Amino acid sequence: MAGRTSQPGQSVTGRVLMILELFERSLAARSLSEISTETGLPLSTTHRLVGELESWGALQRDANGRYQIGLRLWELGQHAGRQVREIARPLLQDLFTLTQETVHIAVRERAEALYIDRVYGTRRVPQASRVGGRLPLHATAVGKVLLAFEEPWVREAIISRPLESRTPLTHVDPDALRAELAVVRTRSFATTVDETRIGATSIAVPVFQNGLVGAALGLVTTTDAATSIERHLPALRGIARRIEASVGHFPLQSLRQPASTGRKGSDPEAETRR
Repeated sequence: MAGRTSQPGQSVTGRVLMILELFERSLAARSLSEISTETGLPLSTTHRLVGELESWGALQRDANGRYQIGLRLWELGQHAGRQVREIARPLLQDLFTLTQETVHIAVRERAEALYIDRVYGTRRVPQASRVGGRLPLHATAVGKVLLAFEEPWVREAIISRPLESRTPLTHVDPDALRAELAVVRTRSFATTVDETRIGATSIAVPVFQNGLVGAALGLVTTTDAATSIERHLPALRGIARRIEASVGHFPLQSLRQPASTGRKGSDPEAETRR
């Protein structure tokens, strides 16, 4: 039985998740009144629920008394999908060793590509994503792979939505995108050039599990290397097959949980400077 709420059909659990979801959209610290305003919850209710979340460790206050995500919630998230990430990370490192480029793995989260892990190369590439960050499926190579091998109704639902132009070169025409994804399914890889950030080109291949696409493995480099980027396909496909064989029964979708922010290959803070 749901707890008492002022909005019919809204459970206490639903309200708590609304509060936590604010910090998924933005990690900025918030005051109690800001949390109340953003969630639409009464201030008294917000005060009670935020207090309970703080006591448990899901939220904590900064030096100014504003609320932010607590360490205990982060620690809890690390347990989910850990087996899969521990399998995938050394293989991602292998891919970096073979290519010397920035490599990453992503899964679909609604209409976006969620970046799970990344190994940074030494080449200075305009970066548009971070570990734990999201980008539109239609504008990224990993996203196009995920979209191309999704169920047709899912693919159509996403393509039919207004498509964001990340740059003037982002492919946003629905019919042209449908044709492009058909080619991706035929070739089993996708590429982008200057679609997410000017100066960056990417390539990606699918990672399958039980006949379905579970993740996408990608590589990003500078646009001046776009004409030769397909030379990395053997390495990408080889590592993708190794991930498929190594993961076994662990669901690739459990990769969605938080992962650490950098891997040895270059400075893990480099993304903030590129």
